[in-house]
Amino acid sequence: MDPDTPPDSPRVPALILREDDLARLPASERIRYRLIGADRRYHANDNISAFVREGELDELKAEVAAKMSEVLKALVIDTDSDHNTQNTAKRVAKMFIDEVFRGRYQPMPSVTEFPNISRLNELMIVGPITVRSACSHHMCPILGRVWIGVLPNEHSNLIGLSKYARIADWIMTRPQIQEEAVIMLADALQDRVKPDGLAIVMEADHFCMQWRGVKDNDSAMTNSVMRGAFLKDATLRREFLSLLSKKE
Repeated sequence: MDPDTPPDSPRVPALILREDDLARLPASERIRYRLIGADRRYHANDNISAFVREGELDELKAEVAAKMSEVLKALVIDTDSDHNTQNTAKRVAKMFIDEVFRGRYQPMPSVTEFPNISRLNELMIVGPITVRSACSHHMCPILGRVWIGVLPNEHSNLIGLSKYARIADWIMTRPQIQEEAVIMLADALQDRVKPDGLAIVMEADHFCMQWRGVKDNDSAMTNSVMRGAFLKDATLRREFLSLLSKKE
């Protein structure tokens, strides 16, 4: 690597591989090859579904299971005779790919949009939406709630209430840090709904604080993102935040 290239900068593959040569590589290497060739980032909280081909998620699960078996061995766990851990590696691989990190590997859920025929332009709030994620530092659970405030205009796209929850789940089911997750959710909704104003508040418990480290069971993190009218209009912002307090 060029010493002047930042460590997280995408890089063009050194070799251009033919499809038959690429097919011989493990699925993780094939996917990484496509990402680097397209100059695309693949951080823990990025969605890489566009670079995953049919059948490769099953291959990824097999790879993860094999690596997880090695982790268990390194922890000096006898998975051969311990009936509780004989299939743990496979279960963890399935959990990562199909469940807790599926937002990395699945495209955005289908979202039906409706024109704003009634020209709605009043504050609407969706929440609390229960969200589950994982800390990208320690892979410990993050469990929280999200409130979304929207100020539509006559040109906004209206989406069903359940779609807010589906998009939030898609963003959160990746290794995340809460500060970035809220911004990513705001970006996705801003692009989809195109409102005059968008506000998001997230409150979550972090098991990396409760389970390890300081082991503080009472601490929670709350952060927010304000866009458009919510950022410029203090009265609207106060109205949104005051309505949240009444939903506790």
